[in-house]
Amino acid sequence: MIVKVDGLVKRYEKLVALDYLDLEVEEGEIFGLLGPNGSGKTTAINCILSLLRYDKGTIEIFGKRMEPNAYQLKKDMGIIMQNVAVFDELTVYENISYFCSLYIKDKNEVKRLTKEAIEFVSLEDYTKFYPKKLSGGLLRRLNIACGIVHKPKLIILDEPTVAVDPQSRNKILEGIKKLNQEGATIIYTSHYMEEVEQLCNNIAIIDKGRVIAKGTKEELKNMISIGEKITIEVYRMEEKHLEELEQLPNIYSVDYKDNRLEIKSGRGKNNLVTVLQFLSDKNISFGRVLTELPTLNDVFLEITGKELRD
Repeated sequence: MIVKVDGLVKRYEKLVALDYLDLEVEEGEIFGLLGPNGSGKTTAINCILSLLRYDKGTIEIFGKRMEPNAYQLKKDMGIIMQNVAVFDELTVYENISYFCSLYIKDKNEVKRLTKEAIEFVSLEDYTKFYPKKLSGGLLRRLNIACGIVHKPKLIILDEPTVAVDPQSRNKILEGIKKLNQEGATIIYTSHYMEEVEQLCNNIAIIDKGRVIAKGTKEELKNMISIGEKITIEVYRMEEKHLEELEQLPNIYSVDYKDNRLEIKSGRGKNNLVTVLQFLSDKNISFGRVLTELPTLNDVFLEITGKELRD
């Protein structure tokens, strides 16, 4: 076990930010911590790093209790926080080299690792640039390079793709996969469900400081009743037909708005056939048809009654 969090409680006066939070992260996995803004993700990370004092609970990293002065543990950790933390007065190269030198004392090794980190995030053409001259996406990549340059065993990324362009986002996600393939265990926090689905082996969904569901993405989706979402362009739909649709076998909900018919159904092979046959029998004209499997947002919505991005 790389990370074990047991019964973590963090209060800010009357506000309970973490409510007996439990987490377990196995070696070699990409562990996703998914939840809306304000759910407690960043607070949990700051407690795990001993940057925040907490009221109850225990935290172990690499099998040892994590404390503010646990420097032997911290040297094997890499942290990339949501807010970019680099020095404006240093160039890209100097920033990465400086953060590396905090962990590595051999100057030749610092040079080698700095070069590797620059290549890893594809900043070779920007080594002499100062942070203020970088775009948001390039700045995020610099931030990641500073956090992973010393080859940590555990890497924690807190919302690393917020407000970046699609090209930089893809580059960051590819880099995270590569870090994991090279042996790093990764904790990845986000409210972007697509990224978590794409990256993570195991996922914990948190809300109001508590884990409300955990497992693989397949296990999480199997927890809910929705098996399929069907969206159909329908140009005229009478209320009586909507009511009849809702009475069909395995149909959970029907919504019609702006010529879009949205149907949520249970698991089964014939849901779409049943719906299309109904429309044909009623002589209802329809256009484009789209079917989707449930997402992690559907899991969150069914468990909590609200969207992940509310």
